[in-house]
Order: sequence, then structure tokens, then C-alpha cells
Amino acid sequence: MVAGGVFTVLFVVGLIPRFAGKTDTARYEIFYEECIIAGSVAGCLFSVFQFPYKIGQYMQKLPMWAYQSLTVLALVIIGVFSGMFVGCLALAIAEMLDSIPILARRIGFRHGLGIVVLAIAVGKLVGSLLYFCMRIFETAQ
Repeated sequence: MVAGGVFTVLFVVGLIPRFAGKTDTARYEIFYEECIIAGSVAGCLFSVFQFPYKIGQYMQKLPMWAYQSLTVLALVIIGVFSGMFVGCLALAIAEMLDSIPILARRIGFRHGLGIVVLAIAVGKLVGSLLYFCMRIFETAQ
């Protein structure tokens, strides 16, 4: 559910069109969005269901230098994509925080904006604490 919320923020804020515009690849915008959706669906499937993939069997048959090289290559690829994701997520959160005062002005909300932002943060904190204290993240076996 967290992944769905993250990708919703990415799409609602309009991060994909902005990145496509900055890189002059606007003609591939639909392709970018489809790749993000396919990746999120695949990630959800791999996290919910246990697929019996046995990469270790094939890796044991390789010589040690090839095993270490593939391990380093995998770590570099994972690190690059994780960094890109965290950067995009930070940018999306910054965009959301920038939009709160604009929304408050449009609806005529003059006083107490700090309290509203603090209430949202406390609500997220309480939700996270309940999630981990009640062990909701553990699935039934």
C-alpha cells in the first residue's frame, strides 16, 4: 500500500512530465509511465508472492572472479536505481510541501496552516507507529 501511495504522489504531482520536459524526451512520456506502472506491479508481486527463483545455483558454478564481478555489478545497478528513486521521491515530497500554501490560499484558509501541517505529520507518525507496533507488516504464512 505504501508503494501505491508513493506512485500516486509521483503521478499527481506531475513528476514524469516534468522529467520528460527537462530531458527533452517528451515523446517517451507514455513509455516512462508504463515502465513505472510495470515496475510497481512487478515489485508488488515479488513482495507478496514467493517465486522460487534459484539464482544461487547458477552463481555457485561460476569461477570466483566472475561471481565477485557480477555481485559488484548488481550492487552498482541497484544503487543507481535506488538513488534515482530516492531523489525522485524527495523531489515529489518537496513539490507536495510547496503546494500546501497555494491550496490554503485558494480555499481561503488564512490561520492555522502550521497546525494543519503538524497534524498531518503527527498522523503519519502515529500511523507508522501503529503499523510497526501491531506488526501489521507481517503477512500470514
